[in-house]
Amino acid sequence: MKKTTLFIVSLIGILLTACSIPLYLALQSPEAGATTLTKFSSYDELNNLIENAPQTSKYIFGYSNFRSSFGVQNADGLTVPEATTSDFSETNVQVGGVDEADIIKTDGEYIYVVSGGNITLVKAYPSTEAGVVSKICLNGEVMGIFVNGDRLVVFETEFVNQGWLTKGEENLEITMRYQPPKTSIKVYDISDKSSPVLKKEFSVDGYYFSARMIENYVYAIVNHNTFMNYTKVLLPTICENNSTRQIQATDIYYYNSTDSYYSFTTIVALSIQDDQQQPTTETVLLGSSSTIYVSQDNIYLAIPEYPMEQNQNEKTLINRIKIHQESLTIQAAGEVPGRVHDQFSMDEHNGYFRIATTVGHVARSFDEADSVNNVYVLDMNLNIVGKVENLAPKEKIYSVRFMDEICYVVTFKKVDPLFVIDLQTPTNPKVLGQLKVTGYSDYLHPYDENHLIGIGKETVEAQEDDFAWYQGVKISLFDVSDSLNPTELTKYEIGDRGTYSPVLDDHKALLFDRSRNLLVIPVLVAEIDQMKYDDQIPDNARGDYVWQGAYVFDISVDGLELKGKITHMENGEAPTGIYFGTEHYVQRAIYIEDVLYTISNKKIMMNSLETLAELNTVELS
Repeated sequence: MKKTTLFIVSLIGILLTACSIPLYLALQSPEAGATTLTKFSSYDELNNLIENAPQTSKYIFGYSNFRSSFGVQNADGLTVPEATTSDFSETNVQVGGVDEADIIKTDGEYIYVVSGGNITLVKAYPSTEAGVVSKICLNGEVMGIFVNGDRLVVFETEFVNQGWLTKGEENLEITMRYQPPKTSIKVYDISDKSSPVLKKEFSVDGYYFSARMIENYVYAIVNHNTFMNYTKVLLPTICENNSTRQIQATDIYYYNSTDSYYSFTTIVALSIQDDQQQPTTETVLLGSSSTIYVSQDNIYLAIPEYPMEQNQNEKTLINRIKIHQESLTIQAAGEVPGRVHDQFSMDEHNGYFRIATTVGHVARSFDEADSVNNVYVLDMNLNIVGKVENLAPKEKIYSVRFMDEICYVVTFKKVDPLFVIDLQTPTNPKVLGQLKVTGYSDYLHPYDENHLIGIGKETVEAQEDDFAWYQGVKISLFDVSDSLNPTELTKYEIGDRGTYSPVLDDHKALLFDRSRNLLVIPVLVAEIDQMKYDDQIPDNARGDYVWQGAYVFDISVDGLELKGKITHMENGEAPTGIYFGTEHYVQRAIYIEDVLYTISNKKIMMNSLETLAELNTVELS
């Protein structure tokens, strides 16, 4: 049978919110015993650490593979989103009150759209008056934006053309002058929408990774690869007030662990409304990848440590940094077996830190796979005090969601039980009930306290080996009111194998409002042409792309019903093969009052929320 696992972990109490801190990030000296994060004493110490790391490139073309998540939880204890009381939708974020940078923002009257190197300001409501008001044109790639009152915050990464250096008249030696990408934070005054004014700009070397906004502060994470010019590490630079300075090695923190690759991670805190206040930065040298989780009181840095030798085990190092206003105090360090999936895999609650991990790898043949999945409970000293291990052998975690006293974890290989794990006693977790369901969920979203939405793929068991073939996009509604007997109330499958939705990779692409029974997701639909097959269609047959746009659903505990579809494609369709590259690809949907807005790079379409009748269109290009 096909295997998917959804773990339900019962936790105590309520969830805390994250990052409601003015992140001035003035790191203090570690407390006694906390020696895992310290500053370099000199440039030579930093250079030697990187140069002598196993497998680290010694050349200017070398790079590290840094990946991180910046996750937070809810201060009032609920990860279940309350029915909105505003008359326009906001970005779907993990935590209420902690905004996440995105390519679309609205203030209920205007929509701000990122398209290539432009930001277009559109008068959106009422729909009869909709039109482009102004554009901000930039040189680099716009990674995301925030809107805060009369301020627009823009995150831009600019890639610089590389230069060539030659030595000797005969050009016997040619090297490349490395110029790193730069990530800029620009703050515009948009009190006059027709004429935005740049008020503040700050840049740092590296690639933009993620950003959050809490009240009047934005917090950005920028990653800079550890390039070496032969034997010398190139340090990142910061530019502010038209002056450039290099980040000194003695200002960079690092962990007392060996890795094969390294990356500089710079955290930036910047005031949106105070133009005179200077940004604050801190830089840390991390391993090959990292996940960052932030609660109201702590930052957790989770760094996977992969085995260097055959007899070593994969594990994740965790450091807890206490946050209080502008200060950070390193307080604890610990480790757990395995690796985390993303920002949703970690959580802090009532003096405990919880983390879900996968150990080992998944293979088509069960005989070749050795993966297991675990849930650990740690105290504030990051000592493991409770655990449930060896869940769903041969599978890996696909998604995690903490919701009040419950944690949902989806694993997948073919089909497996939906485990219910009680962690009300952190030191003595217990497995309760289980349920078998097909397919898997890449993203889990709370519907209410007793119901959960899963968005992923349906699957069909392969006839050979121990795996399943992905099919169309699947939306499930689970009833989890009885933790002993969770059930799948309903499911809806879109398209055939090859169908895709951005929600599978980016939760911000989902529009959900419980008070309006509204769920909207962008979908690229693939359908199999049955005329191509004489006999039965094989399970691994992929469909051809036939449609792209937004699926609009009525959703309630009574079921999931397709209300209609909206596309930006000409005549509802386009030639096969151009869907991913077309400017008509619908990426986001929002609502303002009684109007549903779907946004692509090409245009904004306005439809009635009640009937989906088209009301107006604004061309963006």
